[in-house]
Amino acid sequence: MRIATFNINGIKARIAALTDWLKETSPDVVLLQEIKSVDAAFPSEHFEDMGYNVAVHGQKSYNGVGILSKIPLDDVKRGLPGDDEDEQARWIEATVADSRSIRLCGLYLPNGNPAPGPKYDYKLAWMERLHERARELLAAEEPALMAGDYNVIPEDRDAANPDGWRDDALALPRTRDAFRRIVNLGFTEAIRARMPGDGVYTYWDYQGGALDKNNGIRIDHVLLTPQAADLMTDAGIDSEIRRREKPSDHVPVWVELDL
Repeated sequence: MRIATFNINGIKARIAALTDWLKETSPDVVLLQEIKSVDAAFPSEHFEDMGYNVAVHGQKSYNGVGILSKIPLDDVKRGLPGDDEDEQARWIEATVADSRSIRLCGLYLPNGNPAPGPKYDYKLAWMERLHERARELLAAEEPALMAGDYNVIPEDRDAANPDGWRDDALALPRTRDAFRRIVNLGFTEAIRARMPGDGVYTYWDYQGGALDKNNGIRIDHVLLTPQAADLMTDAGIDSEIRRREKPSDHVPVWVELDL
């Protein structure tokens, strides 16, 4: 089973690019971020016609997450637990079952800039809630993953120009510490497990010739519980689609599991 995560930066603007990529790579499940659409306006029928079951947690003009799955989705839940007043659409989870089941959690973690400030406080609080949900997933002792745009540059080697990110919320020490606390609970970071070298990026800004200069960062991650990590056969990044017409500034990240 191939499971991918993709920040598409607006479903309306990227539906053609997303459709082409789906036709070419045929992932079994895709976790989407930044759909920038309310649920009713999401083009569910388009993807259903392609053979996907659809679940979304949308928000007008901002944020928004979704799941496209060739396998029926069970027990869909929207919103990260821990704050009933949080109205931002940044979390969705569901179970899919082939020969065995896996819990899929898609997330769009807050950017947090400018830092310090209330947006950074929200980011850190959100990450603390994520830490608690991660603990629950591990306690279940079943295959599960948390994948999406984490807005975290885990290490200096995850940026082509790390000095340019020193004061950014994506790379501040407290951000990195919060991310490590989650991973160190017992998760496997899929891309680093399969691609341990330097120069591995998932995002290039539209400005300043970032793509041509390969001035990228790695902020899209797939974290696997031990039970899911045992099933991993491969993982990768579809970086070539960043050079296509009207691309997202992110590219898909995927993992293959022997389910």
